[in-house]
Amino acid sequence: MKAQPKASHFIDGTYVEDMEGAPFDSVYPATGEVIAKLRAATPTIVEMAVAAAKRAQPEWAAISPTARGRILKRAAEIMRARNRELSELETLDTGKPIQETIVADPTSGADSLEFFGGIAPAALNGSHIPLGGDFAYTKRAPLGVCVGIGAWNYPQQIACWKAAPALAAGNAMVFKPSEMTPLGALKIAEILIEAGLPKGLFNVIQGDRATGPLLVNHPDVAKVSLTGSVPTGRKVAAAAAGSLKHVTMELGGKSPLIVFDDADLDSAVSGAMLGNFYSTGQVCSNGTRVFVQKGIKDEFLSRLKARTEKIVIGDPMDEATQLGPMVSKAQRAKVLEYIAKGQAEGARLVTGGAIPNSVPAEGTYIQPTVFADVTDRMTIAREEIFGPVMCVLDFKGEDEVIARANSTEFGLSAGVFTADIARAHRVVDRLEAGTLWINTYNLCPVEIPFGGSKQSGFGRENSVAALEHYTELKTVYVAMGTCEAPY
Repeated sequence: MKAQPKASHFIDGTYVEDMEGAPFDSVYPATGEVIAKLRAATPTIVEMAVAAAKRAQPEWAAISPTARGRILKRAAEIMRARNRELSELETLDTGKPIQETIVADPTSGADSLEFFGGIAPAALNGSHIPLGGDFAYTKRAPLGVCVGIGAWNYPQQIACWKAAPALAAGNAMVFKPSEMTPLGALKIAEILIEAGLPKGLFNVIQGDRATGPLLVNHPDVAKVSLTGSVPTGRKVAAAAAGSLKHVTMELGGKSPLIVFDDADLDSAVSGAMLGNFYSTGQVCSNGTRVFVQKGIKDEFLSRLKARTEKIVIGDPMDEATQLGPMVSKAQRAKVLEYIAKGQAEGARLVTGGAIPNSVPAEGTYIQPTVFADVTDRMTIAREEIFGPVMCVLDFKGEDEVIARANSTEFGLSAGVFTADIARAHRVVDRLEAGTLWINTYNLCPVEIPFGGSKQSGFGRENSVAALEHYTELKTVYVAMGTCEAPY
């Protein structure tokens, strides 16, 4: 099972290799098989990519938003036509089940390209400001060369979430995927060229934590958009601040999901499972602190345990498989350490907590895990685990649970399950998070903004709001008469 690209990097419309770059392997998490060998970007590669973007961007910005949007929509059509092929590549890249990638990964990337291609002609308009005889107007101008730094959980989606608004607004982009999932972004670059995107506007370079600073600190880069962990975000934001670059940070979380005793219980269990086990728990917005009102806790746990133990774990390329491996051995080891810590600190293991027996030994599988009787001060309730580990806490009343839910440095997401719609709105108004759900969880259509507050980041992905983060407002005052001075 191989997925070897023509070369490691895609710059100025073609594949490029630099044999001086440090070699690294792309590994299929389900079997441990090396599916591709690549090289990290050298400073030479970084310079090539930024130079190509800088050269191509002015001409791209000069054409109409309608013309730019036409190309993005054509790319979306190509992605949809090749959804199966792209989904299989995403599964090889990440280990996520094909039943998931075929509906959630390339398709969401295509949605982003189509959406921003469609709204660009209208959303990039400015305003007219009457000032008596004079007037002023505003316009949205592209920033120039933007850098996108992706995470390993949704490589194709993240590449499109960053590229689509950047390109629609008239920018160029250099995108660095995670070194653990390097393959999908290269295909996105190919498709954009096939759709008619001029060369140099979307470049992909490989690398690890040593590569990011070369991009972030580059004097020709105007903006950095990162999807990653909070520690990485702090470093990138600090580096970008040194030269006052525009920054979007989509970081981690320890999000609360609150289930009141009047909620539809099966729906709430479904929401909790989606918010903890989808993508093997490797989703930044996951509702990993599930607060359940005391009166329904036992029944909630009973239904949750029964359904969790029926999850099908297996070959990600089998469409019957519901849960694939984690992205790497290192990530699984980290999650197993948290599970051991949860048990040591007194949390009750309801189900899971181990490596499944009926999977390849070299795969990085782990059972979906549920802890009950979790307290707020336990490590598993405070730190982001980024794996299929659900912490169930109980509560008595509304004010109490809101205070506990907000008692965290994170503020990415939150969810509420209740039949009382007035309470639902009242509670989400008080929760400190950027993206919230009522009676569902983790739905992120491109039409709505996505992003966090507090240590979970700033700026927004998706929706019209994203265009604001890839443009700057220019104001023009127009004098209709002569200019006079008092001296």
